[in-house]
Amino acid sequence: MPIEPSELRRRLRTAIGEARGNAAARRARSDTAARDYETFLEAVAIPVVHQFANVLSAEGHQFNVATPAGAVRLTSAARSEDFIEILLDTAEDPPEVVGRTSRGRGRRLIASERPVRERTAIAELNEEDVLAFLLTEIVPYVGR
Repeated sequence: MPIEPSELRRRLRTAIGEARGNAAARRARSDTAARDYETFLEAVAIPVVHQFANVLSAEGHQFNVATPAGAVRLTSAARSEDFIEILLDTAEDPPEVVGRTSRGRGRRLIASERPVRERTAIAELNEEDVLAFLLTEIVPYVGR
């Protein structure tokens, strides 16, 4: 039995209304995440990465810190393709803070990405979370 056009129209309008509501809610979550991330980046991530780089230097491992727009990056002084970066992933819903790593092995480039701390709101991330991430990710760079 075919669906009545009026029923189809009603269901389509309902679906369109839900899609618009979901998009508005996602935009609101993204705006909140962007504000929380900016605070996290300035107050937590950048200072911890700078401290981490200083300690690495004292241990004989030269790394530079850069702060490209919306991120902080720890880059090997010897190889610019070797880096650890912390940034906001807005492709996820809700957006989350991720760490991206890149390592050169000969001619190959090995890249990976994972949350700094899984299932944690951006506003709840702290210095220990950043440090734990960095300590895990630095091992391949300093173990050579």
